[in-house]
Amino acid sequence: MSRIVVKVGTSTLAHPGGGMNIRHVENLVKVLSDLRNAGHEIILVSSGAIGMGVGKLGLSGKPEDMPGKQAAAAVGQCELMYVYDRLFSEYNHTIAQILLTGDDLEREDRRTNFENTLFRLLEYGAIPVLNENDTIATAEISVGDNDTLGALVAVYGKADLLIVLSDIDGLLTDDPHRNPDARIIPLVEAIDDSIRRLAGESHGHQGTGGMITKINAAELAVNHGIDTVILNGAKPQLMYDVLEGKSVGTRFVGKRK
Repeated sequence: MSRIVVKVGTSTLAHPGGGMNIRHVENLVKVLSDLRNAGHEIILVSSGAIGMGVGKLGLSGKPEDMPGKQAAAAVGQCELMYVYDRLFSEYNHTIAQILLTGDDLEREDRRTNFENTLFRLLEYGAIPVLNENDTIATAEISVGDNDTLGALVAVYGKADLLIVLSDIDGLLTDDPHRNPDARIIPLVEAIDDSIRRLAGESHGHQGTGGMITKINAAELAVNHGIDTVILNGAKPQLMYDVLEGKSVGTRFVGKRK
């Protein structure tokens, strides 16, 4: 059995207006619960706090100012964890919340504390749910993304696989918003400038990342020997195919020593 880090973004969890995408969230929790039942250790890195807060507060859009973003995150994180706790409990799984800042992973003493807690939660059979501490970590809100956090958690959490759920099917040969003939690239054995150029720009309104952040996250993970797969977050059942060795999404091959 394997230890799997699954990163899910705001574009999967929420509708464009900020309201929760109930169907996506319920399907995601169902699949993750089933994978846990099969013996896999699951670590969920979940965006969505600010987006959920926007919807919960009835705001017209994501706040532009930092205090507004922090306030939305504070409200949205409560909503996010309430929903996860309720849905995972229906499948008899216990979740745990871990909120991180960049300092928590950069400082060795705090990183060690994080690792010890994470590994003990997995020993207890819990499903850790991680997010950036957006009410505190202003730098992460401005320039960061949870794709990178997912990769760092995979590295420090000694994961066997990183799955990044996106709003498209994987890395494509062109921008699908402009070129309907764009084709998926099923396998990437080396990340170079040609791969980075394919990433393009983000088209999401709620999230902070784009495909380029997923490429950067994949590069970080594969450099530590961790295979990374980008999948469509609207189809969480594809994770079954990944674990069965089928070609779905885009798989970045980890560098083996």
